[in-house]
Amino acid sequence: MSWREVAACWGQDPELFFPDGNKAPALLQAEEAKSVCRRCEVAEACLKWAIESGQDAGVWGGQSEGERRRTQNVAMHLCVEAS
Repeated sequence: MSWREVAACWGQDPELFFPDGNKAPALLQAEEAKSVCRRCEVAEACLKWAIESGQDAGVWGGQSEGERRRTQNVAMHLCVEAS
């Protein structure tokens, strides 16, 4: 069984996880999607998959596209410092 099949978002409307824009309604929608992720037992696997596969839209593993970019930037910076 894949992590997707046990994800809390399984069976939810996929549109919830793809808010359009950055105004109040879209921000509220993103927060609603993240609330689903917060109760998900596989959110970490979801986030890892989204980063590794280059998902540049939507909420994955409890993070928006901007949050994932920041996570990647911090991780890359830490890798550079460690080398």
